[in-house]
Amino acid sequence: MSLTKIETITDAEWEIMRVVWTKKETTSTEIIEILDSKMAWKPSTVKTLLSRLVSKDYLFTRKEGKQFIYQASVQEENAVREARNELLDKICNKKIGGMVYEIIKEKELSYTDIEKLEQLLADKKKTAPGEVACNCIPGQCHC
Repeated sequence: MSLTKIETITDAEWEIMRVVWTKKETTSTEIIEILDSKMAWKPSTVKTLLSRLVSKDYLFTRKEGKQFIYQASVQEENAVREARNELLDKICNKKIGGMVYEIIKEKELSYTDIEKLEQLLADKKKTAPGEVACNCIPGQCHC
């Protein structure tokens, strides 16, 4: 999908999609086996989630013999971007910097990731305002 808004998916649906994005194409049986130790879902749960993802246009299927083969119709990068934007749209602009700080502080980053972030921050610093404007409805936050 390109510029159209991607429908929101649940945490459980994300788990399924992560398998499909990794495998490129897969069956419900493979997904059940891969997620068994992590999720301990019944096969019917996986099949229900797959059906929902097809309905939401995240997956498409083709039949080979008795099995359905699932492939992603949404690129992982697009889904991640949409999820990120959806989250950031819920947060006051003044709080986004703090959220990014906490993510960087808490999550493991590679040396290359850190170098990219340092360069990006140096570039952004050149044109950064003294203060970010609040985007909340009056009375909605205490920033």
